[in-house]
Amino acid sequence: MIFLKTAIIFFILLESGNIAALYFFPDSKLANSVGVFKAWGRSKADPEVHELVKYLVNWVAGTKLIFIFLLGVLVYRGDPDSLIFTGAALVLSISTFFWRLFPQIKGMDERDQLEPKNYSRFLGWMILGILVALLGSIAAAVLI
Repeated sequence: MIFLKTAIIFFILLESGNIAALYFFPDSKLANSVGVFKAWGRSKADPEVHELVKYLVNWVAGTKLIFIFLLGVLVYRGDPDSLIFTGAALVLSISTFFWRLFPQIKGMDERDQLEPKNYSRFLGWMILGILVALLGSIAAAVLI
């Protein structure tokens, strides 16, 4: 169970960095903040559009915050079965990235709307790595 708890804690830390970047450093290109999108900078030219975009960025950050706090509670208080189902729920929810978000960000990358170039590949590999780590830790929790 230690591998699964470690994987979930790693995910919490990773998402915490993303939340901090979204709330406090949205112009950043680190921690998957929105500075990688060229449209983020262009939205500043239209204050009404930029306010909407900032609202949506903060909404995403707030939603992520809810989930990482819930994950923290499950890591701290969850029984082994709850942790396995939590890991499975994470795998399923994170996998949806490849259904909707990856095709969209890949297209944006191909149309030179992201900086740095090939950011979609980096993000895709990173998310795949997270999924593999979670699946491996679930398997270890079930088998050990």
